[in-house]
Amino acid sequence: MPKVNGASLLRGLIGTAGLLVVLEAAGRLGAWDTERLPLVSTVLLRAGELLADPEFLVSARSSLTTWALALLVTIAIAVPAGLLLGMVKPAEVAVRPLIEFLRPIPSVALIPLVILLYSETTHMRITVAVYAALWPVLINTIYGVRDIDPLAKETLRSFGFGPGSVAYRVVLPGAAPFIATGIRLAASVAIVLVVTSELIAGGIEGIGVYITIAASGNRLDLMIGATILVGLFGILVNALLVAGENRLFRWHRARAGAAT
Repeated sequence: MPKVNGASLLRGLIGTAGLLVVLEAAGRLGAWDTERLPLVSTVLLRAGELLADPEFLVSARSSLTTWALALLVTIAIAVPAGLLLGMVKPAEVAVRPLIEFLRPIPSVALIPLVILLYSETTHMRITVAVYAALWPVLINTIYGVRDIDPLAKETLRSFGFGPGSVAYRVVLPGAAPFIATGIRLAASVAIVLVVTSELIAGGIEGIGVYITIAASGNRLDLMIGATILVGLFGILVNALLVAGENRLFRWHRARAGAAT
């Protein structure tokens, strides 16, 4: 699992700040028409103002609620399914062709179909996000189960523990670092698909709807500002989940380091 130290974070911040300064200077020197493409400083100012804009906050709450629900549904489906398929090899062999068929299908391509199935936009957004986010959690869970030492499972079975106890006491804890990584990847995928579905399907509330309305008014500064805030949210969630992984699964990182 990734571990970001202070030096790496500082270098990243310096690089980002340097790029923004260069873009700001290029815009002020006339590299492009700032009436059409606003300056970096203007976009950052608008992004800050959006955090106090009631209309945007309502849209953000709608998108983040949908994102959280989609992530919970994803975990509820993918983790038990991954544990089952990882523990029961014949089931995994039987289902693997279906997984490999469905996994490459772009979730965005399913939006028109899902719109026909659901008249309520929240259900549509959740369905599309769950479809996209399901695969990282499912695949990581399966590989996590496979990574467990067979001797640990056999030892527990030799003491009379049944499949349920083995799964609870050995399989789930052993696969937990892989599951956590899958959830972290799924969190980023889910927020992308929620906003994308809002952009394509529309609706009443949502960041994607807000961006569409801003585009209809030719407010590129608001469009980019809202997009930046979505990106910052994704970075924040990823950083929190990485920190959680590093704190909870130090033993896994130590074992991986010893293996290499």
